[in-house]
Amino acid sequence: MTAKEKRKQVIWSIVLIIITLIFMVPLIFMVSMSLRTPDTIGLPQLFISDVTFKNYANVLKQNPDLWKNFMGSVIVTVTSVALVTICASMAVFGFSRKNVHGKVLIYNILLCTLMVPIAGLVVPITQLNSRLGWINNYLGLIFPYAALGIPFAITILQGFMVGIPEELEEAAVIDGCGIIRLFLQIVCPLLKPGIVVIVIWQFLTSWNEFFLAMCTLTKDSVKTLPLIAQQYNGAYFSQPGTLFAALTLITIPMLVFYMIVQKQFVKGLTAGAVKG
Repeated sequence: MTAKEKRKQVIWSIVLIIITLIFMVPLIFMVSMSLRTPDTIGLPQLFISDVTFKNYANVLKQNPDLWKNFMGSVIVTVTSVALVTICASMAVFGFSRKNVHGKVLIYNILLCTLMVPIAGLVVPITQLNSRLGWINNYLGLIFPYAALGIPFAITILQGFMVGIPEELEEAAVIDGCGIIRLFLQIVCPLLKPGIVVIVIWQFLTSWNEFFLAMCTLTKDSVKTLPLIAQQYNGAYFSQPGTLFAALTLITIPMLVFYMIVQKQFVKGLTAGAVKG
């Protein structure tokens, strides 16, 4: 490596470190505020020496159903992720390899749904949930989340599906591979990078969604975690440390999940860029 290349690498490293720190400041600020006492909550310093975990204790004490709320978020998120992954991968396989009548029209309609904001669908979805008896029921979130996530997932997986040689599938069929086995053992493993991308995206979207959840879940025992933070913003705003502690607890599962799958996520993004 030449001296010029070394200087260029150092400059890029410094730039990336600065960008990382900029994105980390809000997270660090949130954790710092959650560890402060009422006397230090207004100090301008980002880091303080006098820390307390009393705010976290207050969150657990003031929310006896917190574990139920956590499990509710897990159920809604995992189920919607599974539905999106299964339906989108099967749909992409059908669009790409099967001569389905009207598939171009169907695909274009799905793409058009990406331009519709979820805020514009909250009222009709809530009315539909009310007629189906899904108010205060996780089904009222699972199916809308999945329906809104499938078009984006199809768009992502379509780029990966184009890069799979049809000759590979034809060879598998000649060897006696049925359609189900072809999909599960040949297509799905090759779509893995794209599947990882949509799993992470759908996980973050479902876990953080607030507006529809607020309109669908009204009982404290069935509320998802983002609604817990909203409760603190209203009833306990005089305790900002407790509010930030609740936000930190909500964020931890997302950080853990991303840390586990970050390598696969980067591979999926780079593979999609190459295939595109």
